[in-house]
Amino acid sequence: MISAGSVVGLKCKECGRNYDVLPQNVCEFCFGPLEVEYDYERIRRVVTRKRIQKGPKSLWRYREFLPVAGSEFVDLGAGFTPLQKAEHLGNKLGLRHLYIKNDSMNPTFSFKDRVVSVALTKAKEFGYDTVACASTGNLANAVAAHAAKASLRCFVFIPHDLEEGKVVATSIYEPNLVAVKGNYDDVNRLCSEIADRYQWAFVNINVRPYYSEGSKTLAYETAEQLDWVVPDHAIVPMASGSLLTKIHKGFNELKKVGLVRSANTVISGAQAEGCAPIVNAFRSKSDIIRPVKPNTIAKSLAIGNPADGYYALKTISETGGVAEAVTDEEVVEGIKLLARTEGIFTETAGGVTIAVLCKLAEQNFFKQTDSIVVYVTGLGFKTLEPLIGTLKPSFLVEPNVKSFEEAVGESQLHPRNNK
Repeated sequence: MISAGSVVGLKCKECGRNYDVLPQNVCEFCFGPLEVEYDYERIRRVVTRKRIQKGPKSLWRYREFLPVAGSEFVDLGAGFTPLQKAEHLGNKLGLRHLYIKNDSMNPTFSFKDRVVSVALTKAKEFGYDTVACASTGNLANAVAAHAAKASLRCFVFIPHDLEEGKVVATSIYEPNLVAVKGNYDDVNRLCSEIADRYQWAFVNINVRPYYSEGSKTLAYETAEQLDWVVPDHAIVPMASGSLLTKIHKGFNELKKVGLVRSANTVISGAQAEGCAPIVNAFRSKSDIIRPVKPNTIAKSLAIGNPADGYYALKTISETGGVAEAVTDEEVVEGIKLLARTEGIFTETAGGVTIAVLCKLAEQNFFKQTDSIVVYVTGLGFKTLEPLIGTLKPSFLVEPNVKSFEEAVGESQLHPRNNK
């Protein structure tokens, strides 16, 4: 295993200034975001496909690409989730090589377990005894669970109107759960002020450069599960925009160290119309992300002022992708469509990516032979509210066979006889 020497330090994404490996996320000179830099030649000398495949069936099989120094991980088993061939949905859309990367199979049922596992491992390395976050739900679940596992004190800040399922799924781990009267952007502003006052590891503030690196493992897994080939297209949900940029970074890192031959994936971003600041900029052909007030059922994507919006927009443009948004009604249909075709029950964010997939397929954005990976980032049981009232039993019968047969009808009972 390589040492911490694989991490060179932090680097400002705007002015290029270098920083030591410390809990900080903003450049002191230009206020640009900081990102972890690696010694890729060192990684190349150590990492092989065979070595990775012998590793744990979790994100830690890619430990050499992650910004941690030791081998004591805060680990609930996140990562190495299924990449499922979506044949039925693909047939419906005229796509032969469609895949769903199903990250609802993580320990707290969302991709946030990946970033939190890395962030809390780093927080312990830094010596913190208290961790915290601002969250639209999934991050709250993941931070509370991993903090419990690591015996760390925990403060979780959420919007007061968060889905009940996500509140329960956070409270069960008994963190200090703080509901804030406002939307996520209000919560995030409050947390930024608190982070300046207390020596806490805020995973998406002062520990953010390390936290966000966990998202890269989605790219590594995708390539490995496709037999070390990157897909032609990827569709990624966008909240802050970080996930999209890190998937792109992950594909490029694999190429840098020789694990894949090329990293030419076209990456497209998906948002809900009720909170689509990145899509709005893309549509207006501008690189300025104008904040919006969120109004959508896709609350896990409801960040009106996305921290990485500019970089997500840049990634989309550079790879030849698009940024597209869908209505709440289309989100619900996307959830239902994925469930009835592939047996996957996704939350509203997944409904957004599936609905955007359908919209792009209708626009003939893909070739039939393209390989396409759609990222589903959370479980549907977390966001039941938008579906309540839209689904009901197929039949209501008395407790006898006659009532059942009359309600169902001959065509349903003997479908072969009707051919």
